Amino acid sequence: MAISSLGIGSGLDLNSILSSLMEVEQQPLIALQKKELSYQSRISSLGTLRSALASLQSAAATLTPDSGKTAVEKYQTLRATASDSSIATATVSTGAIATSYSLTNITLAKAEQIRKSGSDLTIPAAGSNGTLSIQVGGPTADTVDVSVTGGSTLSDIATAINGAKAGVTASVINDGTTDHLILTADATGAANTIKVTGSTGWESFDYSTGTANSWTVREAATSASVDINGLTVTSDTNTIENSISGVSISLLKESASGTSLSISKDSTTNLTSALTTFVKAYNASATTIRDLGAYNAETKVAGALQGDSTWRSAQSQVRNMLLTTAGGTSAYQTLSDLGVAIQADGSLKLDTAKLNKAISADFDNVAAFVGKIGQTFNDGISGLIGTTGTLTSATDNSNRVIKDLQSRQEALELRLTQTQARYQKQFAALDTLLSGLNSTSSWLTQQLASLPGAYSGSDN
Repeated sequence: MAISSLGIGSGLDLNSILSSLMEVEQQPLIALQKKELSYQSRISSLGTLRSALASLQSAAATLTPDSGKTAVEKYQTLRATASDSSIATATVSTGAIATSYSLTNITLAKAEQIRKSGSDLTIPAAGSNGTLSIQVGGPTADTVDVSVTGGSTLSDIATAINGAKAGVTASVINDGTTDHLILTADATGAANTIKVTGSTGWESFDYSTGTANSWTVREAATSASVDINGLTVTSDTNTIENSISGVSISLLKESASGTSLSISKDSTTNLTSALTTFVKAYNASATTIRDLGAYNAETKVAGALQGDSTWRSAQSQVRNMLLTTAGGTSAYQTLSDLGVAIQADGSLKLDTAKLNKAISADFDNVAAFVGKIGQTFNDGISGLIGTTGTLTSATDNSNRVIKDLQSRQEALELRLTQTQARYQKQFAALDTLLSGLNSTSSWLTQQLASLPGAYSGSDN
């Protein structure tokens, strides 16, 4: 660091001289700093490369079947199709088989709904509070007690019932002259009938199936029913579960003639979707990898890893994975046979028509080949980005170099501090010496000027 007092005695700009000398001395340190920055940049770029490869590996992993499952089991699914989807629909799960069913004589499950005119309901006066005990689902079902207040309106009572969550929904409808209390069971099915028992003074609210007590049954509680291949199946809801192994049927509309239900194999959808996703992931990763090592002739800017051996190796290995073959005797041996073509820029393009043709011709081997491609990419990329992978080793090596460079910089900075201190000491001594010489020179000049006959001006 420069000392501001340097040069006072000598009149020389010793601070500038010292600064210039230190700039020269610092060149080795600057070189080390630049080298460290280059390695830091490499580590960052290797991280970008790793991320691109990891994304591709994740996409490849989705191509492989889970442990204990074959590629055929992974990609082949069953689809349920009703000839008239306005009458019924269905979904399939494990246990279903490919076949067809006839659904006829369809009736829907309904929730019981009752109503009673406010003029037929006696609400005790204020102060005569009571309880409406509501039970939905028969004698063994839970009973919910609803507290009601004397002097309430029908709307107040409906609100109290709904707040108690008693298994019914209460509402009030006015027909222009009279309010009517409507109770609708929350659950459908013949078993889910409504029973209401009022405490003393609230008996006009009593209702049970078969004992109307002036209540009108707007909708009777009924179960759903459907003849499946001539066998009658009932359900409390409009969803038929467990009657057909692995098939859940949703009844939507009553119909005597019904609809047919077909359970068929779908060998195309999942496989096409999986390859489409993989091709998209490959292209995104390949673009990132290419840009890291490319040179843009227009901008004259090189990619961060241009010429890097690790980058070249990774790009080469990923491209070689595309050359995976199926093996065996199948006619579909390469990705190109499945409709996955390599474009001029290195990207992939999927011809779904060609893929579907291959699936139709030899689904089992095509599915197995796609699974093999996924495994090849998964294993190959693990060899690049795994704990002992090429990229991991390259990153570790760069970190070790950076650590060494930082140690060397610390040593250089210490030497530079010592060198600057030495220069400052030498310059201070020089400044003192020159200051003394200047003082002596001034004294001698004065002494000489005072000698007899000393020249002091022009002759007259």
